[in-house]
Amino acid sequence: MEIENRKSKIEIRGALFLDRDGTLIIDKVYLADPAGVELIPGAADGLRRAQALGYLLFLFTNQSGIGRGLHTLEDTLRVNARMEELLGLGSPLFTAVGIAPEAPGQPVEYRKPSPRFILEQMKQHNLEPEQCWMVGDSAVDVGAALAADINVAVVRTGKVDPATIPEIAANFIPVYPSFAEFAATLS
Repeated sequence: MEIENRKSKIEIRGALFLDRDGTLIIDKVYLADPAGVELIPGAADGLRRAQALGYLLFLFTNQSGIGRGLHTLEDTLRVNARMEELLGLGSPLFTAVGIAPEAPGQPVEYRKPSPRFILEQMKQHNLEPEQCWMVGDSAVDVGAALAADINVAVVRTGKVDPATIPEIAANFIPVYPSFAEFAATLS
């Protein structure tokens, strides 16, 4: 499959579904203020490499602070916009953004580990599961990938210790020090 790039046609190699907090930016619980956005070192380089290789980029983030009434969807959109600004890779950077506003205990539509956003985007963009990766730092990221039957990689830049996620060992899921180091393995 090919898509028009700003300057030329590029072949789509696949897609990366990326968690936000703990994967691309430092995880600050219920981040609502764009001034608090701090990139994880190497995130921009990893995204630049993935783009150059022809991967579609999707942001998929649980934001239970919305469902808990701690901040608004507009706050989350401002945080995302600040992240894109700091990444310096142009906007929109992501083909689509999935924001799951549900808090634990609320009916789940998109909240990871639900694979709904991944499955919808795969269908919309005619992507095959073997072409797709979910990259994140938590058990819910792993769960979403397994439920969507796509590849998964875990990064150690978040608050969750990957060693505590049983699905990693059981499914031989690779663990990387950072998203940049995962992106360096893409071809």
